[in-house]
Formats: sequence, C-alpha cells, structure tokens
Amino acid sequence: MFKKWRKSPFEKEKVFCIGLNKTGTTSLEETFKSLGYTVGDQVKGELLLKEYAVRNFNSVIGLCHTADAFQDAPFSFPYTFVLLDHYFPNAKFILTVRDTPDQWYSSMVKFHSNLWGNGKVPTKEVLMNTVYHYKGRPWESSRILFNTPEDDVYNKEKFLHYYNTHNDIVREYFRMKTNLFEMNISEPGTYLKMCKFLGKEPVGTDFPWLNKS
Repeated sequence: MFKKWRKSPFEKEKVFCIGLNKTGTTSLEETFKSLGYTVGDQVKGELLLKEYAVRNFNSVIGLCHTADAFQDAPFSFPYTFVLLDHYFPNAKFILTVRDTPDQWYSSMVKFHSNLWGNGKVPTKEVLMNTVYHYKGRPWESSRILFNTPEDDVYNKEKFLHYYNTHNDIVREYFRMKTNLFEMNISEPGTYLKMCKFLGKEPVGTDFPWLNKS
C-alpha cells in the first residue's frame, strides 16, 4: 500500500501534534517555530482531506518529509498517528486537550460560526457553499470526520463522541509507549514540561496565545 516511501529510523526526529483542532494547536505551531523546528505547511495538510477519506496515506508521508513538526489536518485525523508512529519510529507525539469536552465543543461551534456562518451556527447549505481552499470543503470535512445528521450539522452528542473517542484511542495506543505527551495548554507549567519531553531548552515561560476561543 505504501510503495512510495520507506521507513526511515535515522531521519531527523519528527514531532506530531495529534490533538484535535481548537485544543491550542495554533499556539503550539508558533511554539514549535520558537524552539527551532521547521513546521509543515498547514494548507497542504488540509488539502489531503480526500486522500485521508479513502485511507491513501502516501501523500501524508510525503508531506512529513518536508519539515520537522506538524499539527492540525491531517495529523489530527483519527488513526493517522498509527501510521506516523510506524513510519517514523523516532517521532514524538503530543496530544492536546481542553479542560472538558464541552469546552472543546463550544470552541468549535463558536469558531466555525464566526468563520463561516456570520456569527450563526452554519447549516448544511452554508457549508456546501463556503469556499475554504475550494467550494464545499467545510461540508466535505463535516461528512468525512463527524458524519452528523444533515439537519443538525453540529450535533453535540456526535461531536463529543468524536472528541472523547479520538483521545481515548490515542491514550490506549500509546499506553505502553514513552513517545506521547498529553497536555492542556492552559495548565500552568505545561510549557516547561513539554520542552523537557522534547529535549528542548525553553525560550520563554509559557505558550503564545493565538486564535484563542
């Protein structure tokens, strides 16, 4: 299935943030840069949605060879981390979480409402007609990732199940391994703990707060 790329145990260490969107990933991206990592192109990652949908990971592996650290799509998509851990055995993984699942859900709905719904919760029609990289990508993402009822696109039960299931699967997969660091970016002292996990000298005392909601 993966003929294009070979496992490379000697490649420079990779760092993958595999927490879901709206868990502090934008701040983490800036933190990676401040620590000297080259960070993957997020737009290129987001454009791999269709490949992910059919589980064609060759393009994902290809993108991983372009930088040292990555976050958001497609690295936050369910089960992608399993492939990454196999192909990059020296990689480190960071699972970002919020205080509660409800807090994450509220942040997602608020962010999408402001971004695509003019302050209102987007409907199917709005998402289908929104141009984000290309027309209808927000709707494609909704179908591929959340598969909520079409008349209740931001169904809370479905979203919370997605959040909890993703985090639980990550924790179980890495339960006997040592290359995962789980963190809540808002908890005091987390920045220094993360730097220790990465083996990096801190360049400040806390994370930059960007895109906060």
